[in-house]
Amino acid sequence: MTAVADTAETVPERHYTHHEGRGATPHRSNPAVIHRELTTLDVHEGMNVAEFGTGSGYSGALLASLVGPTGTVTSLDIDAYLVRWANLIHHERGLDNVRCHVADGTAGFPERAPYDRMVAWCTPPLLPKTWVDQVTDGGLIVAPLPIAAVPNMTVVAKVRVSGGQPTVEAVFTGGYIEATGSPKDNLDLPGRWVDWEMRVPAPSWISIAWRERDDRLHTGARTALGRLLKDAHTEPYDGAEVNWPSWRTFAAAQADPQLTMAGLSPDLWAIGHTTATTAAVLQQDGTILADRPDSPSLAILRDWLTAWEDAGRPAPETYTPALVRCDEAGNTGWNLRLTR
Repeated sequence: MTAVADTAETVPERHYTHHEGRGATPHRSNPAVIHRELTTLDVHEGMNVAEFGTGSGYSGALLASLVGPTGTVTSLDIDAYLVRWANLIHHERGLDNVRCHVADGTAGFPERAPYDRMVAWCTPPLLPKTWVDQVTDGGLIVAPLPIAAVPNMTVVAKVRVSGGQPTVEAVFTGGYIEATGSPKDNLDLPGRWVDWEMRVPAPSWISIAWRERDDRLHTGARTALGRLLKDAHTEPYDGAEVNWPSWRTFAAAQADPQLTMAGLSPDLWAIGHTTATTAAVLQQDGTILADRPDSPSLAILRDWLTAWEDAGRPAPETYTPALVRCDEAGNTGWNLRLTR
């Protein structure tokens, strides 16, 4: 067994996720995924580790065990309620090498830097320079990162920092809730890059990669969403059942400026192509929606799907990752992009 698997045998998961005093927390990840990320992180005794996204406290407890009594764990979350309870549960179990703090994790936590390892359970808008600056030379960051400027298009990246520069060593299928500047109470709506939202007659939203070319009233986003919701042309996708992680990664890797993500019904995402006058998306259930049968966006979406099938529905792990420096105000760091 791995060190993480051995440690998991000694940490009571449900004591954290379903604590009798706090109750169940929705802000938690699948334990199997947590174990995978921590195995990738390669934590050893005596290390100084930071995690972003305290959640139930379970991942912090695992890290506290992995670093041992000579190591330290700093856990950050924007939600004070989660932080207070995690600190209490850790205290109840006699853990004194992990401390949870209320903070915006995208800024890191310089007070306890430098860190040998960093892990994130929430998705920043890009790999922050603050994280890279706070990691020791040769240290590792394991975090979900966007691969396009629309929601829910992420992979988990293993990043090595050497000489102050980050390099992606591997990417994996996965993603977590967006990192936000305040606690997120609506888990059905993405926390970032939503360009228009409708709440009647039912909740729906749209995110367009071409938002910089839209006007201040979001006319393009509003029009595209409206075309997909009202009197839309629908047809079934004639391929096999949609492999969503593969499809969304392939769509993002096209780097098409008209890329679009939408939520047209609860728990059902859609990816496709839109402009100010046309729209077409493929939903997770295999339904294609478009503004009309001869839509130019529909023709482009079909071309993407054909290319995806011809490529053999590639897994996210098969793409070549690259970090692209970004120095925009408020977003300094590196964007992750994938190519084949």
